[in-house]
Amino acid sequence: MTITESDLRSAAGSAAGGTRLARAIWAKVTEPADPVLGALIDALGPADALSWLSSLKEPRNEGGGLPAEFAGLAPQMRNRLVRALERWRPRLEEVEVDREIRTLEHCDGVLVTPEDEEWRRGLNDLGFETPACLWVRGVGKLGEITKRSVALVGARAATAYGEDVTMQLATGLVDSAFTIISGGAYGIDIAAHRAALAAQGTTVVVLAGGADRLYPRGNAQVFARVLDSGLIVSEHPPGSAPTRARFLTRNRLIAALAQATVVVEAAWRSGAISTARHAAKLGRALGAVPGPVTSMMSAGCHGLLRDETAVCVTDAAEVAELAGQIGEHFAAPPSIVPTLFDTLNGPESAIFEALPLRKPVALASVARTAGLSFEVTMATLAQLEMRQIAVREGQLWRRAKD
Repeated sequence: MTITESDLRSAAGSAAGGTRLARAIWAKVTEPADPVLGALIDALGPADALSWLSSLKEPRNEGGGLPAEFAGLAPQMRNRLVRALERWRPRLEEVEVDREIRTLEHCDGVLVTPEDEEWRRGLNDLGFETPACLWVRGVGKLGEITKRSVALVGARAATAYGEDVTMQLATGLVDSAFTIISGGAYGIDIAAHRAALAAQGTTVVVLAGGADRLYPRGNAQVFARVLDSGLIVSEHPPGSAPTRARFLTRNRLIAALAQATVVVEAAWRSGAISTARHAAKLGRALGAVPGPVTSMMSAGCHGLLRDETAVCVTDAAEVAELAGQIGEHFAAPPSIVPTLFDTLNGPESAIFEALPLRKPVALASVARTAGLSFEVTMATLAQLEMRQIAVREGQLWRRAKD
């Protein structure tokens, strides 16, 4: 079967519609984050690239059948393209243009492509790994909702500490008008979504399977609530099953959609660390929450902090400062209750240390212990007496009792 650009345009009703349909088909034919596809679309465009692929018979390693644009490719790159074509063709044979149109029409949501106004422009930072399109369900426009956003990610086997910190961060960020993005998994992800919903904020779930396959099923009730106020996003066509490889490629979308990524809790090897690496590669702000040094669930966070990949964050104000525009948010300094010593100057502190708590001593003894002159000691003791820090008993002195 050969799919021509005119077939796509005719089926979709317009040239723009043909491009959208071509992108939808590419998403079905290929796996995510395939740089060969990205390079092909960049060179030929979605519709022409699809037409060319469907017109090929048996691409040969020596480059026969490749378009003129690829004539100058080095043998290694040409062979890489040929291998990609061999992966794609079996899936392309199952494509029926009319059926794909019906799938789009009956999908509970919208197809968003790089040509659309609501496309999140930050996704283009992925270069040749930019998704061909996204299936989006829920309320609102993807570009607007994710424009001011933070990704909170972490371990599935989260501890009570990790979940508590996640809820505090999500709640505080919602109060600062940030959208919360995560992957919908058990543990830190779902705690972030729940907290955002409880705070009446907006949250986005990025799935590793089709947007119609709410996985894991144990979180389906939360996903249903997300659809009422936020978005569920996938780069896979409806009906696609989540796989291990798709979870890993999904992580780059979480990093690209958000302004900043925060790893709340993660072991040395985890999907959250994968997301963090993508965020760092994209130049996004990256934060990590420190945890107990004895907890393996915080080992990944500590590794990010140790190699200076991430900034240490401990509350929502610090995350907002990390994710917001320069000068927009400033985390308040920690609240410290001053002690008595914070209120004493040098001579006052020395004399206070020289005063006994129980048995009073003479003025000369205080001066000698404090290392101050008799006159300075006498004047300072008078000041401390007025502040009820020192007590005189006849000619003797001691500290005031608490």
